[in-house]
Amino acid sequence: DYIFQMWLARCLVMNGKARQAWEIYLKMEGTQESFAMLQLLANDCYRAGAFLYSAKAFDTLERLDPNPEYWEGKRGACVGVFQQVVARRERKEVLRDVLNMLKSTRNPQVEYLARVMKKWARDNGVNT
Repeated sequence: DYIFQMWLARCLVMNGKARQAWEIYLKMEGTQESFAMLQLLANDCYRAGAFLYSAKAFDTLERLDPNPEYWEGKRGACVGVFQQVVARRERKEVLRDVLNMLKSTRNPQVEYLARVMKKWARDNGVNT
């Protein structure tokens, strides 16, 4: 069941259905296998350009284990979401989620990233 769920999540991500893959994780949250599922989602979603779900997975991983690699993945995924919003390939409303994820990290880079995103949002009529 666990192996099947991992492969199903990977297939969903690679076929542009990252939200459905994230829902598989949510159903298994708190189990022994959930950490491995988060790692798979964080990396596969990033690779597939599903940056919002990659950011969510890296954010959760970072809270569970303060490994600097999780911050780097989260930072890249958050910037990827921002780029997609600017290019109108992602909804503007997700910027609020991204900013909240960034705020949960104690890193000096957060302030700069948040400032750039908030300025763009303000200039483009998006409430953050």
